[in-house]
Amino acid sequence: MKPKYQVIIDDIKSHILSGTYSIGEQIPTESALQESYNVSRQTVRKAILELSNEGFLRSEKGSGTYVSNQYRSRAGGNTSKKTIGVITTYISDYIFPSIIRGIERRLNEDNYSLLLASTNNDVAQEKKALEMMLSYGVDGLIVEPTKSNLYNPNIAYYLSFKEQDVPFAMINAFYEELEVPFFCLDDVQSSYLATKELISKGHTQIGIIAKMDDLQGKYRMKGYIKALGEAKLRFHPEHVLSFDTASKTDLSANVTAYLQENREALTAIVCYNDEVGLEVVHACRQLGISIPDELSIIGQDNSYIAKNANIRLTTLTHPQEQMGRDAADWVIRKLQGKKDLPTQTYYQPELVEGETVKEMEIE
Repeated sequence: MKPKYQVIIDDIKSHILSGTYSIGEQIPTESALQESYNVSRQTVRKAILELSNEGFLRSEKGSGTYVSNQYRSRAGGNTSKKTIGVITTYISDYIFPSIIRGIERRLNEDNYSLLLASTNNDVAQEKKALEMMLSYGVDGLIVEPTKSNLYNPNIAYYLSFKEQDVPFAMINAFYEELEVPFFCLDDVQSSYLATKELISKGHTQIGIIAKMDDLQGKYRMKGYIKALGEAKLRFHPEHVLSFDTASKTDLSANVTAYLQENREALTAIVCYNDEVGLEVVHACRQLGISIPDELSIIGQDNSYIAKNANIRLTTLTHPQEQMGRDAADWVIRKLQGKKDLPTQTYYQPELVEGETVKEMEIE
């Protein structure tokens, strides 16, 4: 459990970094803070002293305590080397090492430092990461949004970066409620091409497994529906298995149940990504479903796990390292004062043929 003075420190810092307390604004009095947190005056004073030492507050004798911006110069002002913050949902998993490598290589070319944080697709962890970046005083920021298909409670922090003229761009997705430059795969097109490939091979009973708390999942679902509509194939809600970050731990069991329920109905599945694709492969092996003879599978993202699995997954490309490089380049150019930089960059996916799709035999 946190000491009481630390709770006060964290709260006041959050108010300052999110812009709830403005620079120069007077914070509540010691007695008001005592009452609010139900603590002694000594505890309040300890918190205020700590925040003053860190440059978040300044006290004026006989007047009160005010919000200071000294923390910015103390954090990032010690070096002429600029620092770019990078916040991704994950760091060591899946396609993220490649994206981060692209960012790092571009930053190194212009002698920029990188400050890295991850959120595990959790908004509370995103809040901590944003507070760290604001406290440190990063010069620019690259963010992969957290649960981008849901309302984000941390929008105030992004607005603080805007107010401070700290350029930031988003990768893989974006918050629709913010006007923010982004670098994304054309996720609608990715799933559209996956579904179209299966239709071209004679499949008419095609399912989809999609992650619905991220924007990528929403758009990949849209591409699937678009391809079915163009081919005059009916959309069956029961052919959809959706999951989110919280239920991802149950994905293996849910995929198995989904395959059992739809064993007779489906001949092919479009998967949210390669990770899900290989989960389906694993479940098929457990259930004795032959791939691709009984079930065709398409992943998405052309990840290293798709390349290194013991079955070569048919998948769609993702720019990975190039996306990271381009986002870093955008931030550097913005800091150099370049105008007319792109506000939207979409990468076009291409099919990568593997061994998990089979042409349907016409009976």
